[in-house]
Amino acid sequence: MKKRKFGSCTTMLVGKKASIDGSTMIARNEDSGTANKNPQRFIVMNPEDQPTYYTSVQSAFEMQLPENPLRYTATPDAMEGFGIWGESGINSENVAMTATETITTNSRVLGADPLVEDGIGEEDMLTIVLPYIYSAREGVERLGAILEEYGTYESNGIAFSDADEIWYMETIGGHHWAAIRIPDDAYVIAPNRFNITHFDFASDDTLCSTGLKEFIEKHHLNPDFEGTNLRHIFGSATVKDTRYNNPRAWYIQKQFNPELEYEPTEQNLPFICYANRKISVEDVKWALSSHFENTPYDPYGEGEAKDRELFRTIGLNRNQESHILQIRNDVPAHIAGIHWLAFGPNTFNAMVPFYANVTDTPACYRDTEEDFDITKMHWLSHTIALLGDTNFGLYHDMHSAYEQKVVAACRNLQQNADEEVELQDDLHSYLEAVNERYAKIAFDETNKLLGNMVLAGTKKMKLSYSLSD
Repeated sequence: MKKRKFGSCTTMLVGKKASIDGSTMIARNEDSGTANKNPQRFIVMNPEDQPTYYTSVQSAFEMQLPENPLRYTATPDAMEGFGIWGESGINSENVAMTATETITTNSRVLGADPLVEDGIGEEDMLTIVLPYIYSAREGVERLGAILEEYGTYESNGIAFSDADEIWYMETIGGHHWAAIRIPDDAYVIAPNRFNITHFDFASDDTLCSTGLKEFIEKHHLNPDFEGTNLRHIFGSATVKDTRYNNPRAWYIQKQFNPELEYEPTEQNLPFICYANRKISVEDVKWALSSHFENTPYDPYGEGEAKDRELFRTIGLNRNQESHILQIRNDVPAHIAGIHWLAFGPNTFNAMVPFYANVTDTPACYRDTEEDFDITKMHWLSHTIALLGDTNFGLYHDMHSAYEQKVVAACRNLQQNADEEVELQDDLHSYLEAVNERYAKIAFDETNKLLGNMVLAGTKKMKLSYSLSD
């Protein structure tokens, strides 16, 4: 068994009636380690490449996998030795999965249902679930059955989506779990804590492990006099939450619901929220990139030093890859799945829309290796972020112009491709060619941004002198 690695991410979910175009969106920052410890790549796992028998690296877990897996996209680790860590993807039936959001628990729960050392974890979940499900609900049911049989060694939140529904699921102790269907007109921002609040066991919009209600009663886990608030029962309300978790949810909710009057440290922030406007992909990307702008808590801001370091931001140096898994409802099913992807710290990158119904991905996104290589988007994006962090004020406007240019160009290309797709004889080849053009736009413009940053930054170097020959 390898030494386990751990991550700390931020998830955002947007229902189809809450989005600007009627699509469902599940999104997450994968935050873990540093660039050289967790380089990421973007691949397609074709059915012939999917294992038939799965063996975990992080634990002793193993299982026989079903026959006839579906094709799916994924964003696994580039380094070998720690397992697959598929993280995010859309399968050929337009079902999306993001796994996982590391969450909190408490000693009462772990005393009643301890974690399972040889169970499953984040490393395994996408690979053993996404290729075998045909709806978001089926994703919950398959993963739930595996959890109940094999257990888990960590606490996680997982999201599934299809064209109609979004489900958010959280593990509880070693074997239990609960999931809730996100209302179509709602959004969710979920940091690294147990997030689900009100839970109705009798509702068609909830699912849970066998005997969960009885488990709560038997072990006297509910601290409330009335109702069933799963965050109160299974989660935490620690000082760390007030600095590490709650402020992230507070900041995003503050932007989409300014009428909510909470402090950043509030322990009872809502789980299900209803925005004051329709939410776009750009809004989700902004949320995943945010660092408490226009507040005293912005690390790049002008607040007091103690305030600028007080709360953990959403966009930070540990962002390895960020994805928005979008299932569209205004186009044919064979182009409905869009795997938006950005590598590196979100403050200085751009989200690129890749068609998911393909058999391969562009090389500069696919072929990331352990060693630094600036011809690969993972490493180029981290280089931009590192330089940008040295003088945020100098480079911020450059990045904003770059991001708008990249996303606008990709959106224009997508619009044209959507209209021309029915004229194509070879669908996969066409969509793969379009994805290559997306990648070229992003790579070329990122290189231009790096060049402009170097030119501007050179003038600010300390090794300078006012006189010259």
